[in-house]
Amino acid sequence: METAPTTRVGALLREWRQRRRLSQLDLSLLADTSARHLSYLETGRALPSRSMILRLSEALDVPLRERNVLLMAADYAPAYRESSLDDEDMAAIRAALDMMMKAHEPYPAVVVDRLWNVVAGNGALGVLMDGIPDHLLAPVPNVFRLMLHPEGLAARLANLDQVRDLTLTRLRRQVEATGDAELCALYDEVSTYPDPAPPAALADGSAPPHPDAGWPDTPAARPSPIQVPIRVRTPVGVLSMFGTMTTFGTPADVTLSELAIELFYPLDEFTAAVLRGRVAPPK
Repeated sequence: METAPTTRVGALLREWRQRRRLSQLDLSLLADTSARHLSYLETGRALPSRSMILRLSEALDVPLRERNVLLMAADYAPAYRESSLDDEDMAAIRAALDMMMKAHEPYPAVVVDRLWNVVAGNGALGVLMDGIPDHLLAPVPNVFRLMLHPEGLAARLANLDQVRDLTLTRLRRQVEATGDAELCALYDEVSTYPDPAPPAALADGSAPPHPDAGWPDTPAARPSPIQVPIRVRTPVGVLSMFGTMTTFGTPADVTLSELAIELFYPLDEFTAAVLRGRVAPPK
């Protein structure tokens, strides 16, 4: 038997309220409505208006993509369009992204979508992408796969355990906050990745060297204001960086609302000097 539209949208509203750990009274106060009316909406005894769905979505901080799902569940048209970055009216957005990427050189920068797929990167991103096998780059590179796969950056991270704990915690929280099935599948995948394989035994049968053997010495890591920096082994030494995340303000487009820009910065002068030597800054 097909579920009625009122029941579908009511169940979705209840699911989002519970995901935000709010009581009906809590949500009614945030959305300037009554707890009784909210109860009627969740049980299907009343059909929410278009404006009420948008008001509740705002109070629940529902992503734009899912706000459209709520509207369509009540037989309303979507309120937010979903554009391609290649669309003509997204030219200003593409230009802004290109400007940010280029201006941030010689330090790495990357643009990701809601699933942490790489949308764009600058010329300095190579310091993190060097040696990544082709199968992790196609069809679309994904930040979590690149970071945690044993054949990816994980093999060069000097603090893999810290980075893995932090990134998996963030991804799990995002899954809990959004209920996104694709993000959940991504978490299930990357959380089971094994550690990078240790170096093979030498031809004469002797034990392999310590994992850090062969990496040039760098100044000892000092206490950092960043809880978990990224420490990447390179042929010239260990580079230490931290990242900042930037999003677009007040987006009215699903695609734009799901884009994030991560800018990496050097944590010490050694790293800054190496990065400046790899990529010349823009003039």
